Amino acid sequence: MTDIGESVLPAAPLAPGRERMAWRPVVLIATAVAVVHLAVATRYGWHRDEFYYVICGRHPAWGYADQPPLAPLLARLAAALPGGVLPLRVLAVAAQVGCVLLAPMLAAEFGGRRRAQTITAAAIAACPAFVAASLLFGTTVVDQLVWVALLVLVARALRLRTTGSWLAAGVTAGVGLENKDTLAVLLLGIVVGLALLRREALRTAGPWLAGVMTLALAAPNVVWDAAHGWPNLRMARVLAAGQGGPLGSLEHLPVIGVLLAGPPLITLWVLGVRWLASPAGRAHRWVLAVAVVAVVVFTASGGKAYYPAPVLAALFAAGAVRVESTGWVRDRATGRHSWARRIGVSALAALLMGLPVLPVSAADAVRALNPTVIETYGWPGFVEQVRKAAATLPPGTPIFTSNYGEAGALTILGPAQGLRQPVFSAQNTYALWGPPPGRPDVALCVGEFGPAQLHRSWAEVTEVAPIQMHGVHDEETDHHAAIYVCRQPRGTWAQLWPTLVHFD
Repeated sequence: MTDIGESVLPAAPLAPGRERMAWRPVVLIATAVAVVHLAVATRYGWHRDEFYYVICGRHPAWGYADQPPLAPLLARLAAALPGGVLPLRVLAVAAQVGCVLLAPMLAAEFGGRRRAQTITAAAIAACPAFVAASLLFGTTVVDQLVWVALLVLVARALRLRTTGSWLAAGVTAGVGLENKDTLAVLLLGIVVGLALLRREALRTAGPWLAGVMTLALAAPNVVWDAAHGWPNLRMARVLAAGQGGPLGSLEHLPVIGVLLAGPPLITLWVLGVRWLASPAGRAHRWVLAVAVVAVVVFTASGGKAYYPAPVLAALFAAGAVRVESTGWVRDRATGRHSWARRIGVSALAALLMGLPVLPVSAADAVRALNPTVIETYGWPGFVEQVRKAAATLPPGTPIFTSNYGEAGALTILGPAQGLRQPVFSAQNTYALWGPPPGRPDVALCVGEFGPAQLHRSWAEVTEVAPIQMHGVHDEETDHHAAIYVCRQPRGTWAQLWPTLVHFD
């Protein structure tokens, strides 16, 4: 008799060691994820990073100061479609749905059947790290998809032992490196895991050919980075310093296992670690080496807490296999489905903290837990404030912003609101594009500037008004951003540019 929720699709022939995919419950969970995310996808608006990706994509290159080219290219293509920010959010939701579909495939590679696959899919759907990343389109949500896909492909290659299966992993890794450099840590973890625990795989040509394919696909970005003085390494050092270096990352390490995983799901990834360390998980223990390498390397390098979060997918899958194999699906005391309850609580918390489901005032009140949500609100109002200030100045007066988010908002939203002035910035990749021509005799400076900072470039600096983001608190209000009219420059744009450039 078929279990409730078991796939009714015909079973495909499987190589030994992999269970049949239970697509019905997995697809149902993925569909629910898509519906919920799309229902609130545009409830607030653009995020500053999305503006930046689109603007970078409009300047085609093999790299940018803070990311490789894939996400900007996709953002540019999506932004060219009607619907404003919606096409970008569809891409983000698609990546999240991809993780929900792929992670159970990893559980199947581990030997997990229907229950293990269902728990794995539900855990990804309820995990704050995955839910919050899918709020906006960018490198993070794509990186999560690549991590999960690569873990599945490596597990598959180890099972099939064919060159073709390894080449699929190599292509995925190469494309992933054109999205985010942090994927290199996953690749390092895989190499360490294979060298220590699956050495027989390295005696075949497959992994080596996969490595060559990865390097070939990643090479254009590496060449670009070298030709521009390694700005990605400079950005990495700046970001690490902002985290407080290794000690700061070590301090935030509990965030990975508790808040990003979801407190109700801690037991699941702990069970995953135990299963991988046990004799039952011996063939897949290389995944545990990946997790250890990711945490150690990102902590030692001062990386952000969410960098190693995608490896939770593998630990959830392993934990689900352990739950299924031990029969711990129901609460032993009450007989109720404890895992359904745990996942439900985690999903609710993840939605409230990671997506724009709360009223704006409530989202602003809890921004300390996740400031990203509230930073998708208020940009049209910001553009209107700048437009009104610009209307008092001669036509064509340049607007100079303190960061890429402000510049992107004015560039993308400005024309529809009647803003026609040219917009510039000197942060990150904007700095690499160089100064505008001529001399800024009159400039409208907008953002997180202080009068003393602006006085280094202009003799006359007049504050027009502070930036107001409709009563919410974000980076601009926290740093007392304002609008300034600046006159009597102390040189041309080219002469002032070195003092204006900043990478952060």
